Formats: sequence, C-alpha cells, structure tokens
Amino acid sequence: QVQVVESGGGLVQPGGSLRLSCAVSGNIFSIATMAWYRQAPGKQRELVAATTGGITNYVDSVKGRFTISRNNTKNTAYLQMSSLKPEDTAVYSCKTVARTDYRSPYLEYWGQGTLVTVSS
Repeated sequence: QVQVVESGGGLVQPGGSLRLSCAVSGNIFSIATMAWYRQAPGKQRELVAATTGGITNYVDSVKGRFTISRNNTKNTAYLQMSSLKPEDTAVYSCKTVARTDYRSPYLEYWGQGTLVTVSS
C-alpha cells in the first residue's frame, strides 16, 4: 500500500509564493518519477512539473517561476511556486511512479490534491 499526501495549498495574493509538499509513504522500493499536475475548473488536467532521474521539465507557463525538487531520503517532492498569477489557481495533485519490490512493475500513485488560489 502506497500513500501520497499533498500539503501546502492555500490562498495567496498575486506575486506571492507558496511551497507545496508531496509525501510518499508505504512499501516503497524505488521511485522513478515525481510529478505535479494541476486542474482548474472546466479545464484539462495538465502536467506542471516532473523530475525523473535528475531531469526536470516544466510546462512553459511556469518556467522560471516554479521549481520541483526531491528529498529522496524522505520520499518527498516539493513544488516551490513564486511570482504567482491568478491563472495559477487550480487543484494541484502529486503523482509518483514507483515500485514496491525490485521485481515488480512501476505503478502510478496519486494524491488527493491541494487547492491553490491566487487572488487579491
């Protein structure tokens, strides 16, 4: 059983900063990917940032403003968000691609999401 729990969402004014955390727990043998997605009402879910094997990628709209990082010892990922804009408002969800045994396949595990609201 693998659990993914996000935290850190809330209300922030435009131009402000927020740090999201994603804690992965359970029987984790290895993690291949940590990623952050977001979905605003009426819009498709989009990949915001991901890190795999030390390589990071971001959606163009957040480049230079958001940073994804990992603490591998704690199996925790972070999303540092700066210069926030109203259009960043969304439910942010964390996904990990992990396996519970070295002979098992990698599977996706999702968190419940945390709401980020950027407004004055």
